[in-house]
Amino acid sequence: MSNVKPLETVGRQDRDISGVCIDSRKVEPGNMFVAICGTQADGHLFIDKAVASGAKAIVCQTMPAHLAEDVSYVLLEDTEDAVGKIATQFYGNPTTRLKLIGVTGTNGKTTIATLLFNMFRQMGFKCGLCSTVCNYIEDIPYPTSQTTPDPITLNALLGKMADEGCQYAFMECSSHAIQQKRIGGLHFAGGIFTNLTRDHLDYHKTFENYRNAKKAFFDAMDKEAFAIINIDDKNGPFMIQNTKAQVKTYSTMRGADFHAKIIEMGFDGMLLNINGQEVHVPLVGKFNVSNLLAIYGTAVMLGREPIEVLTVMSNLHSVSGRFETVRSTNGITAIVDYAHTPDALENVLEAIHEVLCNRGEIITVCGAGGNRDKGKRPEMAKIAARLSNKVIITSDNPRFEEPQDIINDMLNGISDTDKPRTLSIVDRREAIRTAALIAKPGDVILIAGKGHEDYQEIKGVKHHFDDREVVSEAFNI
Repeated sequence: MSNVKPLETVGRQDRDISGVCIDSRKVEPGNMFVAICGTQADGHLFIDKAVASGAKAIVCQTMPAHLAEDVSYVLLEDTEDAVGKIATQFYGNPTTRLKLIGVTGTNGKTTIATLLFNMFRQMGFKCGLCSTVCNYIEDIPYPTSQTTPDPITLNALLGKMADEGCQYAFMECSSHAIQQKRIGGLHFAGGIFTNLTRDHLDYHKTFENYRNAKKAFFDAMDKEAFAIINIDDKNGPFMIQNTKAQVKTYSTMRGADFHAKIIEMGFDGMLLNINGQEVHVPLVGKFNVSNLLAIYGTAVMLGREPIEVLTVMSNLHSVSGRFETVRSTNGITAIVDYAHTPDALENVLEAIHEVLCNRGEIITVCGAGGNRDKGKRPEMAKIAARLSNKVIITSDNPRFEEPQDIINDMLNGISDTDKPRTLSIVDRREAIRTAALIAKPGDVILIAGKGHEDYQEIKGVKHHFDDREVVSEAFNI
């Protein structure tokens, strides 16, 4: 713990520690237990339990009344701030042994991190990935339940990547992870800012708090790192106000270090001009042009030649559950996308319009997650109605809320003019089936909100549910 300054220590300071833990239920003999005042529970209440399970070192903000024999205690000012630094040291400072790239913003994190992982592997490098969908070390998956894992899990994973020879790791950095110091102690070789729109206000309370959490990521970067910023987003310049990193910009609308424009677009891909060079990519939509610019810029900043980057980019395919297409035998196209924020939903629908060019109708199936920001519900429904010919409001992951209550919140965003074009069907399977029934050849069905997820969470239980499977069944393919 040489990188953490204690306020007080009690007991031996030369112990061999077998592991670091922040969950008392997972403590094993010889572990160090770090008590964190979390959002759900205060770890200080479980110190005795950790000791009973064999913890030999306790890190805390308040010394317990009873100090056990043969246990070392370390008092710190802020254990949440310290735990990442402790974990980094315990796992051998993994980010000094590989180059770590962090991606933050509201939308695009998964696509950018995953495509960078795929790109650098195609270039012949060993790589790791930390993403919403799954964590990977080369071909081996490590399932995840969070966009960014807790600092112990994260450092253990990065340590394993470094031990197995990974030269690069690409990681999504959520606002929660930044705020809760889950990435504390890590050294980032580069960072990417995608965009910022309303999300996670159930946690951050205000948009300013949410924006400041993202900015803190760039504030912590050092002068050896680079920051690649989307200047098409008005929050881009704000992110880099206090960074020491070398700043590069990308844009689809104005002059920037990395710039692109669309030459042609279809459901099978786009022909782009990136920094004066043409490339065909099998992705669709203006939002994906921005994502590809972030990927291109990052690869160039990591020393790859532009022509090599463009060549590999032409073979990159969409990430699971991101603008993923399923086609019926009679010419109906379904698009499954993770879009679960107003901005993401608008981006996907506009991309569909760009390709469809009024040659068919758009039927949107969407919902909103329970126990999350309620303010975005009517906004999402309003966007769906404005950019679709028909809308079916349904369940997403209702969690512990009543599905009909969530649907009613969304329906508040539907105007009287749009109500005749709007259905509400609580059962998501039936909603998707209904969309398939009313669609005609040439139409597009957007199934938004769950993307890669293969479950539906209801009253604390995850039931198997995959939008791609359901629409394929509805198409009888």
